[in-house]
Amino acid sequence: MYDELTEVDIRKMEEEIEYRKVKLAPELGAELKRTREYGDLSENAEYKEAKRAKRKNESRIRYLENMIRTAKVIKIKKADDEVGLFDRVLIYNERMKAEKEIQIVTTLRQNALLGFVSKESPLGGALLGHKVGDRVLVRVSDTMSYFVEIRRITKGEDNEDLPISGF
Repeated sequence: MYDELTEVDIRKMEEEIEYRKVKLAPELGAELKRTREYGDLSENAEYKEAKRAKRKNESRIRYLENMIRTAKVIKIKKADDEVGLFDRVLIYNERMKAEKEIQIVTTLRQNALLGFVSKESPLGGALLGHKVGDRVLVRVSDTMSYFVEIRRITKGEDNEDLPISGF
């Protein structure tokens, strides 16, 4: 299985890996060494926290490297009147009786709380390729679905400022 990512996604991951290896790893290593000197490691909370932070950094580096290694780089296809990747879409949720503006993004940059919806999510996948005025069925599971109406599409671009998701 692979993730479909853009060249910007790959570049942002490479930048984060570089930062974590060159800047953060030496700092975390120094903190680990410093806290080890406090003595009894079994009761040394600072040492345990430093060790946890170092492991978390190493885990994030492995995760990002794996994402890059297994990624399929995609080109952004744009149709002027259809929902596409990085477009902002104003939808009306019939069940909630509310409008919401979302932006369709790659999985790596999703943050539903901020309105960044992955193209692989039920909502993002359902909207892709549809036009203003379309009533779209969003199938969440076999027993859960709802309709949204597309009210506006604002064409977007792959934004360098949009951060990649952490964990």
